[in-house]
Amino acid sequence: MKAILFPGQGSQSVGMGLELYKNFDLVKKIFKSADEKLNYSISKIILEGPENELKLTKNTQPAILIISHSIFKVINEEFNIKIKNIKYFGGHSLGEYSALVSSGSLNFEDALYLLHERGKSMQEAVPEGKGSMLAVMGLKLEEVEKYINQIKKDKGLCEIANDNSDSQIILSGDKSAIDEIYKILKNNKKKSIFLPVSAPFHSSLMKPASEKMEDKINGTNFKNPSIHLVSNVTASSIQDSEQIKNLLIKQIFSKVRWRESILYMIKNGVNEFIEIGPGKVLSGLVKRINDKVRSKSVNTIEDIKSLE
Repeated sequence: MKAILFPGQGSQSVGMGLELYKNFDLVKKIFKSADEKLNYSISKIILEGPENELKLTKNTQPAILIISHSIFKVINEEFNIKIKNIKYFGGHSLGEYSALVSSGSLNFEDALYLLHERGKSMQEAVPEGKGSMLAVMGLKLEEVEKYINQIKKDKGLCEIANDNSDSQIILSGDKSAIDEIYKILKNNKKKSIFLPVSAPFHSSLMKPASEKMEDKINGTNFKNPSIHLVSNVTASSIQDSEQIKNLLIKQIFSKVRWRESILYMIKNGVNEFIEIGPGKVLSGLVKRINDKVRSKSVNTIEDIKSLE
């Protein structure tokens, strides 16, 4: 059995999708419809940059959807490849929107609008410079939690934002608290790296963004997906459109339970993961979670041909 995975923020790069854009009119149409829906040239930012524009959350989120959607459509419509035995779709954070579009639950243009608004709301939820994120390497979830408990209470909020694998945990919260845990980890000779983001994603500090998005998500037409989605919030499968809406609202401030999601899919018969979208982040994480299953990333014409 297979699962299709769609990447999230951090997988973007200037020029992503250029090969497909040059070779397929279908992709040019997708880019054009995105420009028209968002009322600015997101395609120029994707293909030419500058990088600092692409890194803005309000641009990154729809941009990654555009590339993931383009690759998925090229696989299905240009190469006429129907990937067999798909049991689940899964997406990392904003990747859930790509998964929902691919499964027929959500219209592409609606997803674009929601991600652009989601990106803006997340960016505006916390004043710039007040929040921070930190990647902790080589420690399991329980070990990281012990270090979090050592932070002085007056330093503010520090929460687990992403449980990505047994060797990569992402923390999010107030800058003072994240600075404090960085020092604690360094003193204990544990490796951590500050992430180049401008807001503390997937933490309680994102609740104002979730409140802003609630009406927008509830006001959008969702259908039950053709294939079960594995939710970041529950790390289990869902197929009810109303439940999906509720979880997308919660997802903004909730932990991304990626490690658990992959383990859930494996437990339920998945032995091959195909990452569709820019970069190779998710296929790398799958290998760290379980090196017995197959995983591959698909984002070039050559990759697509290898699916045949």
